[in-house]
Amino acid sequence: MATSVHPTAILEPGALLGESVEIGPYAFVGSEVRLGEGCVLHHHASVVGKTEVGPTNEFFPFASIGQKSQDLKYKGEPTFLQIGAANRFREFVTVNRATGSGGRTVIGSDNLFLAYAHVAHDCTVGSGCIFSNNATLAGHVEVGDHVTIGGLTAVHQYCRLGAHAMLGGCTKVVQDVPPFCLVDGNPARLRSLNLIGLKRRGFSEEALQVLRRAFRLLFEEGKNLAQGIEAVEASGDSTPEILALLEFLRSSERGVTR
Repeated sequence: MATSVHPTAILEPGALLGESVEIGPYAFVGSEVRLGEGCVLHHHASVVGKTEVGPTNEFFPFASIGQKSQDLKYKGEPTFLQIGAANRFREFVTVNRATGSGGRTVIGSDNLFLAYAHVAHDCTVGSGCIFSNNATLAGHVEVGDHVTIGGLTAVHQYCRLGAHAMLGGCTKVVQDVPPFCLVDGNPARLRSLNLIGLKRRGFSEEALQVLRRAFRLLFEEGKNLAQGIEAVEASGDSTPEILALLEFLRSSERGVTR
């Protein structure tokens, strides 16, 4: 299929389009944008700035991708946005470039961003994530793979969301969210393992049993986090999931949602 550009779309000189790209009515592509093969911009979508987009991404009407950082410290330095493959950016989604010369906002592949979701400057988003309507990341947030963020949920700057975590709707996140866990509330509180999500992603019953045991040891009432980590280490469980969970907890700088 040949690349198709609607007569009313605007492509600034220098924009590079891969094969089979579709640019709809009144869409806008900036001069420094690189669009991979098979990307689709629906009407009124815009991609601007130093933005590199992988193949088969889809941008729905009024999505605004690659605009400059909203950080007040940003003074116009060259910054970047990097997007992987097969993401869907629904209506009015906004994704900003980084702050600081050479900085980079990075989004992986196979993510779904529902209407009005926002990814701020210098964020890193993994792959296979779902951002429900109005899910919002402040600057410098790190999101692991297969994270689900509920509608109207806001994540404070510099927080980390561990892989396979789920954040309930209308949740206020001000500390790191452990991998494999479910948090909810304002402020966020740790509720349980994300068991439904883990089962849907094919985790074995054996892996789930090990995670259940670790969860109890880590977050047992009366223990601080260091004591919980020591208890899990003493249990002898050393599956890849447990090792990833412990590494995440040890490396937390903002503290962990409990």
